[in-house]
Amino acid sequence: MIQLLAGLFLTIHATSVAWAAETTNQVPAKSILVLGDSLAAGYGLDLSESFPALLQKKITEAGLNFEVVNAGLSGDTSAGGLRRIGWQLRRKVDVLLLELGGNDGLRGLSAGQTQTNLQGIINQVKLKNPEAVVVIAGMQMPGNMGKEYTDSFRNIFPDLARKNQAHLVPFLLEGVAAKPELNLPDMIHPTAEGHRIVTENVWKVLKPVLTNPR
Repeated sequence: MIQLLAGLFLTIHATSVAWAAETTNQVPAKSILVLGDSLAAGYGLDLSESFPALLQKKITEAGLNFEVVNAGLSGDTSAGGLRRIGWQLRRKVDVLLLELGGNDGLRGLSAGQTQTNLQGIINQVKLKNPEAVVVIAGMQMPGNMGKEYTDSFRNIFPDLARKNQAHLVPFLLEGVAAKPELNLPDMIHPTAEGHRIVTENVWKVLKPVLTNPR
C-alpha cells in the first residue's frame, strides 16, 4: 500500500513538474498596437465586431503568437495620436498598425502637418523599439474636398511607407467607402459587414508581416 501511494505521488509530482515547465517555457505573445480612431474603436458596433477584434480572431486561428492591442479612440486625430503614443509605449510594441489621419482629412487640416504628426508617432515607436514593424493604413478623402487636397492627403500614406520602409494598406476602406449597405447612416463608419471587409484589406498586408516580419 505504501509503495502504491509512493508511486502515485511520484506520478502526480512528475506531471505537475512537466506542466509547470511547459507553462514557464511558453513564449509570451508579441504585441500589435492598433493606434487609431473611431474605425479601430468600432464606432456604433460591439467592440467584438471591430476590425482589430476580427484581426485577433484571424491571428489566433492561424496559430500566430500575437496579441492585438486596440488603442482606437473615436474622434482622434494624428495630433491626438502623437500626444498619447508615449502612454501606449509603456509596453513593448512589436508591430504598429497606424490607423490615423481620417479625422484630419474630414476637418480639412493641413496634409503636411498630418504627415509630420504621423512621422512623429513612428519615430517614437522606433526610438523605443528599433525592431518594431510598422504597417500604415492608407486613407482617402471624398472628391468634394477638392482635387488638390484629396491628392495631397492620399499621398501622405505611401510617402510615409517609403520613407520608413513600412508596409502599406493602400486604402483601409477599399470596397466599403461610399457603399450605403456597408456603412452606418452617417456614411463614414462601416457596419459589421463593412468591418469584415476592412479586416480582409488589412489581413492581406499584415499576415505576411506576422509570418515573416523581416
